[in-house]
Amino acid sequence: MTDLSNYTSLRVGGPATSIVHVSNESEIISAIEGAGDSPILIIGGGTNVLIADAGFAGTVIRIANNSVESEIDACSGATLTIGAGENWDIFVSTTITRGFAGLETLSGIPGTVGAAPIQNIGAYGHEVSEFITRVRTYDRESKAIKTFTNAECEFSYRNSYFKAHPSRYVVLDVAFQLRIGEKTTPITYLELAKKLDIELGDKASVSDCRAAVLELRANKGMLLSPEDHDSWSAGSFFTNPIISQQAADALPNAAPKWPLTDGRVKVSAAWLIENSGIHKGDEIGGARISTKHVLALTNSGLATASDIAALAKRARDHVQKAFGITLVAEVNLIGIEI
Repeated sequence: MTDLSNYTSLRVGGPATSIVHVSNESEIISAIEGAGDSPILIIGGGTNVLIADAGFAGTVIRIANNSVESEIDACSGATLTIGAGENWDIFVSTTITRGFAGLETLSGIPGTVGAAPIQNIGAYGHEVSEFITRVRTYDRESKAIKTFTNAECEFSYRNSYFKAHPSRYVVLDVAFQLRIGEKTTPITYLELAKKLDIELGDKASVSDCRAAVLELRANKGMLLSPEDHDSWSAGSFFTNPIISQQAADALPNAAPKWPLTDGRVKVSAAWLIENSGIHKGDEIGGARISTKHVLALTNSGLATASDIAALAKRARDHVQKAFGITLVAEVNLIGIEI
């Protein structure tokens, strides 16, 4: 059996019954069909998952297919079709060097292209759903390839149709529509505007924006580094809660709040954690709240999955007691609960 800690950014997780490495579409489908009706777990970069110390009783399929197709039009921009196993940030970097704009605020997010639509990844005022035109998948139930339009993906905050139907659809490739240009759209995220030294609503160069985002993420311990245990995390462990206006009004004025178009309000999970009695550097066993950012739960070197789950539970319980809000894990929990 293969220890899955070797394939996750948290560096925890017990053995899998079997693990299959695939690098193209035919190998992906063959591995899925070969697993039959037994449980399968799809991983790419292993950056958004917490796997139990007991491991996974089934087949782990690790996707590393790298394919890029592009169609460029001076008026409509670029349509890029990217294989599910492509490293997300490498892809983002190549779009910028090729003169495309749109994905710069999503720089530095760990993981693969195939995971991006499932989680509808987002940062600094943008979500990947803004740029996706279609997602090709393999449907395990019908044993056929199924293509989803953007609308059929049912994207919402850190959610999608694929996430709502776990284990059924395996992403094969994703198509993106990007514009050609050297400038961003107006920057709407205050922290990023300050970093760029511009006014909120101003534009910046795409390359400057990427550099600023990478620096912001590094300062928060959100860029993976083999040497820095404080970055051995799964990124933001919890999503920002979306609550009613009444519940938001009950929070202190200092709590960051972002009104949504449906009348609800998104609030900062990091602020809730920090103001509930949880502190940077808090530890349980080998698990530690990052010394840089409270949303990152890290492996200080000898953590178990149970340690990390216990620390996550402590943070969630503190927020629930202090503010009556239940945090929801953004990280996929495999064989473990918090």
